[in-house]
Amino acid sequence: MPKINRSLRHALTVSCGAAALASALAAAPAAFAQDTKVGEVIITAQKRSENLQDVPVSVAAIGGEKLQATFAAGDDILALSAKAPGLYAESSNGRAAPRFYIRGLGNADFDLAASQPVSIIQDEVVLENVVLKSSPIYDLDHVEVLRGPQGTLFGRNTTAGIVKFDTVKPSEELKGRLAASYGSFGTFTFDGGVGGALVPGKVAARASVLYQHRNDWIDNTYTKENNALGGFNEKAARLQLLFTPTEKLSALFNVHGRDLDGTAAVFRANVLTKGSNKLNSNYDRDKVAYDNTANNPQKYKGYGASANIEYDFDGAKLTSITAYENTHGYSLGDIDGGNPTGPGFIPFQSNTQDGIKNLFQWTQEVRLASDTDGPLSWQVGGFYFDTKYDIRTDPFFMPATTLRQKNKAWAVFGQASYAVNDQLTLTGGLRYTDDDKDMNVVSGPNPAPSVSVSDSQVSWDLSAFYKIDEDVSVYAKVASGFRGPSIQGRDIAFGSPASSAKSETIMSYELGLKSELMDRRVRLNGAVFAYTIDDPQFSAVGGGSNSNRLINAKKGEAYGLELDSEFVITPNFVVTAGYSYAHTKIKDSTLAVATCAACTVTDPLNAAGQALVNGNPFPNAPKYTFDFTARYAYPVASGELFAFTDWKVQGYTNIFLYQSKEFYTKGDFEGGLKLGYANKEGGWEVAAFARNITNESNIKGAIDFNNLTAFVNEPRVIGVSVDARF
Repeated sequence: MPKINRSLRHALTVSCGAAALASALAAAPAAFAQDTKVGEVIITAQKRSENLQDVPVSVAAIGGEKLQATFAAGDDILALSAKAPGLYAESSNGRAAPRFYIRGLGNADFDLAASQPVSIIQDEVVLENVVLKSSPIYDLDHVEVLRGPQGTLFGRNTTAGIVKFDTVKPSEELKGRLAASYGSFGTFTFDGGVGGALVPGKVAARASVLYQHRNDWIDNTYTKENNALGGFNEKAARLQLLFTPTEKLSALFNVHGRDLDGTAAVFRANVLTKGSNKLNSNYDRDKVAYDNTANNPQKYKGYGASANIEYDFDGAKLTSITAYENTHGYSLGDIDGGNPTGPGFIPFQSNTQDGIKNLFQWTQEVRLASDTDGPLSWQVGGFYFDTKYDIRTDPFFMPATTLRQKNKAWAVFGQASYAVNDQLTLTGGLRYTDDDKDMNVVSGPNPAPSVSVSDSQVSWDLSAFYKIDEDVSVYAKVASGFRGPSIQGRDIAFGSPASSAKSETIMSYELGLKSELMDRRVRLNGAVFAYTIDDPQFSAVGGGSNSNRLINAKKGEAYGLELDSEFVITPNFVVTAGYSYAHTKIKDSTLAVATCAACTVTDPLNAAGQALVNGNPFPNAPKYTFDFTARYAYPVASGELFAFTDWKVQGYTNIFLYQSKEFYTKGDFEGGLKLGYANKEGGWEVAAFARNITNESNIKGAIDFNNLTAFVNEPRVIGVSVDARF
C-alpha cells in the first residue's frame, strides 16, 4: 500500500470525522416528520437489486431532477462530468468519442481504437469502443457510478470503475413519460417512452425515442460564412419486448439505433498566450477562422440488439445476456484551429479525418446466482467478448491509411457473500480473464508489420461490511484489477510505427461509510481510498513530433476521498452535495515524453529535449470536484412552484503528461437553474431553465503540437421545458 503522507492523513481525518458525526447524529433524538426522510435508492452494483446503503462499494446514483436538468439543453453523455464525486469526462472528438476518468484514472488517447480503464455499461451490456461509449442515453431510470476496480463481476475488466446506465423497462402497467425543451441556438430536445402490456401477464413492450437538435451558430470568419458550424442532430430509438410465458421464465429483447449528424470538436488556434492558461483576445465563442471549408463535420450511425433471458430454478436464477452492436461513421477536424493567416502564428495547416467502418461487437454473458434468503449468497458465470473494425485515417497531405483491429476476450468469475451475523457480512470475488488484440494494415502508403498482444490475469476482491446500527455502517475493501495490453496504430498513417503497451494491474484499498441520520433526514456516504498501479498505460499525445503513442510508466500511485450527501431540510427543501479529492502521481524516474511546440514546459528535460514526467499528476485527473444541488418548492393548489439549481466545480487538472504554464485548468465551474410549476396530481411540469447560466468559457482540452490551440465547454442555453408522466 502506498505510504500515507500528510494529505492522506488529512483525508482519513475528514472521513473519520464524518463517521463520528454520523454516529453522533444517529444518536440524536428524531425531530422531524416522517415525510422528511430521504428516499431509498436501489442499485445493482453487485448485479443484484440492493439498497445503496447495504453495498460495500463506493457508488453514486444519479437520477430524478438532477438527471433531467443535466440533459435539458441537448447535451450528450459528457454532461455527466463532475456530476458525481470522482467522475470526470472530456473529448477532443465532439459527441462521438468520450473519455472517462474515475478517481483520476483514465486515458487521454484520442484514437478510435483507444482502450479505457473506465467501462460504460448500458442495460447490462458493456460498450467497449469509444464510439459505442457515446451511445445516446434516453428514457433513463438512473445512472450508477461505481468507483474503483470492478474486476470481478462486470464485462471487461476495469481498473478505474464503471458508469452504468439503466433504462426504463417494460411493465404490465401502462406507463409513459416525455420531456421536451426549446432554447437558445434553436436547441430542441425530445426524450420519451411509453409501454405496457400487449398480452396481459405474457407480453409487455416499451418504445423510447430521442431527438436532439441545435442550429449551427458559430461563424467562420475566414470563409465569411455565418452560422457555419456548432450544430447537431441526434436521433435514437429503442424498442423493448418482455416475454413472461411462465412464472419462472422471462425474456427481455432490446433493439435500438442512433443517427448523429453534427459538428466535431471546435478547435481554436492560439487562444492561449505563452506563459498563461487564460483565454485571450483571439477567443470568441461565436467565431472561428477555418480554412477547412467543410467546417468540422461529424456523422455516425449505429444499431444493436440484445436478449436478456432469465430462468428461476427455485433457489438459483440463471441469466443469459447476448448482445450485438454495430456502428460506422467519421469526424473531420481543422486541427490547427485556424488558417494560413492566423489567428496568431500557425507553423503549418493540419486537417485530419478519422472514421470507423463496420464495427461489430458480440458479447455473451451467462451467470447463475443464488436466490434465497439465507446467510450465504453467491453467483458464478462466464463472459465472452469479440469485436472487429476498420479505422481509416486521412491526413490529407499523404494517402489515407486503413487499419483493422480485432479483440477477443473471455472470462470466468464468481462471488460469494456470507452474513456472519446481523451486523457483519463478508464478500469475496475472483475472476480469470484472457485478452487478445491484433492489428494489421489493410491499405495505405506505410506497409507496417502486424501487431499482436495478449495476456491473462486473475483479479479478485475482498470486503467486510459492518452495521454499527440500523442507520450507520462501515466497510473495508481491497481489490485488484487488470486492463489488458493495448495497440495504438494511428501513427502509421503519418509514417511512423505502431505502438503498444503491456497490461496494467491495480491494487486498491478502500474504507467506507454508509449512513442515514437524524431520522433518515440526512444521507451521508463516504470513502477514502489508495491505489497503486503497476505498468500504467498512458498515451503520449501530441508534442512537437505530433504523435499519439502508447507507453507504460513503471508505476502510478493515488489516494483520496469521496463524499456523497443528501439533506431533506424540510419536505419542500432538499439539497445534495458531493466532493472528491484525488492525489495522483506518476512514479517513473526515466519516463520522458515529447513536449509542446509553443508552450512553456515546467518539467526538467532530458538530453533529447523531452520532459521527464516523474511525480506529475495523471492527465485529466482533477485534484478535486464539488457538486451541489438545491430544490425548493412552494405548494399551490394541486401542485407546487419550484426552483432547482445545480453547480459543479473542478480543481487543478493537468491536460497532458508533461506540465506547462499553459495547458492546465483550475477552479472551473458551471451551473444551471430551473424555475417552474409542477402539477403533482396530473404528473406534469412546465419550467424555464438555463444551462451554464453564467456563460463560463472553460477549457476542456488542447492541441499542443502546432500552436496554443484549445477547445471549450458548451455555451449558455436558456429555454423552456415540459415534462409529463402517466
